[in-house]
Amino acid sequence: MKIDNSVKSTGGLPPSDGRARSAKESPKTDATSSGGEKVELSSLSSRMQQMEETIASTPVVDSAKVDEIKQAMSEGRFKVDTGKVADGLIESVRQMLSAQPGKA
Repeated sequence: MKIDNSVKSTGGLPPSDGRARSAKESPKTDATSSGGEKVELSSLSSRMQQMEETIASTPVVDSAKVDEIKQAMSEGRFKVDTGKVADGLIESVRQMLSAQPGKA
């Protein structure tokens, strides 16, 4: 099993279908008295920014868990559930095969 510890930031998430957002989803704009524009983000947009910041500050690796597993391995206490590993491999192959175009 390969573990990819890279995290990709999505920045501002674009609409999933590539079309422009509806007026309901678009940020609100109001003209100010100084002639400039004032942009008000929807509560959903603000919440998404908070979630992105939380995700960005969350460590990718649980160092304590890694140290615990290393210690267990060095002491010979770490046991591998071969059935679980085999099930995971089979499921990975199923997903890869179903993702191939023209295959079912």
